[in-house]
Amino acid sequence: MYDVICVGFGPANIAVAIAFEELWPNARVKFLEKAPGPFWQRTMLLDGSDIQNNPVRDLVTPRNPRSRYTFINYLHEQGRLFKHLNLPSHFPLRKEYARYIQWVAENVSVDVDYDQEVTGIALVDSPDSAEGVGVERSVEVTTAAGEIYRGRSIVVAPGRTPHIPPVFARTASPRVFHTSRYLPGIADLDAGYTGTLAVVGASQSAVEVVLDLVGRFPAARIVNVMTGYGYRLKDTSPFSEEVYFPEFVDYYYHASEEGKQRLRTQLRPTNYSAADADVIDALYLRMYEDELDGRPRVSLRTNRLITGAEAGAEGVTLDLTEHITGEREQVTVDRAILATGYLDLGITGRTEQLPPLLSDLAEALGVTADRPLSVGYDYGVVPDPELQGVPPIFVNGLCESTHGLGDAGSFSLLALRSKAIVESLHERLAKTGDDAADLVGAVPQPGFGI
Repeated sequence: MYDVICVGFGPANIAVAIAFEELWPNARVKFLEKAPGPFWQRTMLLDGSDIQNNPVRDLVTPRNPRSRYTFINYLHEQGRLFKHLNLPSHFPLRKEYARYIQWVAENVSVDVDYDQEVTGIALVDSPDSAEGVGVERSVEVTTAAGEIYRGRSIVVAPGRTPHIPPVFARTASPRVFHTSRYLPGIADLDAGYTGTLAVVGASQSAVEVVLDLVGRFPAARIVNVMTGYGYRLKDTSPFSEEVYFPEFVDYYYHASEEGKQRLRTQLRPTNYSAADADVIDALYLRMYEDELDGRPRVSLRTNRLITGAEAGAEGVTLDLTEHITGEREQVTVDRAILATGYLDLGITGRTEQLPPLLSDLAEALGVTADRPLSVGYDYGVVPDPELQGVPPIFVNGLCESTHGLGDAGSFSLLALRSKAIVESLHERLAKTGDDAADLVGAVPQPGFGI
């Protein structure tokens, strides 16, 4: 019986692992990861791409800048600190940050089982209370390999579910794939490929993929389909960027639903349907030079609604309608790459009611057709009030709808979120557990302690 079972071992739960080591080292914690190792964004480690995030907002620094696991110390131990500080770049390369994350995962004191894909999570009666379990029921986790794990609580961090627009949902074809499968989806194409590829979307990922395709397949033709008139600059004003401050979590969480919607509408350009100036400028210059050379390789289908998508032996046919003129056209491509973002928790718009891993617990968690998952300030799920003995269940990195843009796949608040989760787990489990010691150098506080 573990104190905590953590599903997923990406950046969100790696930050939790550091917090356990530094705050509650005697907790009995098991991490389960479906991948064979601690990999991050393997399908989007593109040449020249960066993390779009201040590197000091890493897995631990905002919580404990003296930790061994800071990005700065990683660079120091790798002998690259001064060279990195000399880079003519605002943000670190995505490839280097992926190596930092792997380095932390390999060095933090953690009990992790790789190649364990979780297929079921259930609530079961706890063993005899004489064992000091402290909760009436426990969590039972089953994996595809047939392993069964039991814990007094669980932290779920599976990553967000890719958003597949309805027009593509019925297109079950390897020719159509989300950017979360980008590199595997083009792995069979050689450098001399001369076909046509479509990129759907106008986000940072969309621009990065278009640039990568142009460099990777010089003879190919790229069609970028988007609903807007063109690419928009991401709002990187330092005033807007304060949405990634811990204080904003408190402000957003306690806002009304109407207030939250207003904030989402106002602040969307800080993270969505927009791209950084460096990649937009690079693509515009690339397209201009191609036109100058008489070999236009990238074409933009702006202001287009995709009304149909059909995959066949010859490729993927897209039906497009221009929003302003109503003009219709068909485009047939070899692959359609969906840079269409990810789902949030909710019941309207691009959402899902709860993480798929928790679907078997929908009733216990009070999730219905008109009620999404309810998450507390400390990232703990609020269960159905009529049910007793539901063990602590936390969701890590999935709570943008309740906690704001700091939970939108950003590194900004990982370290502080892990602190909130570990402190709350300690407070809940240690109240009746005989074997739980005080947190190291910390007094349990709700939320971020701000």
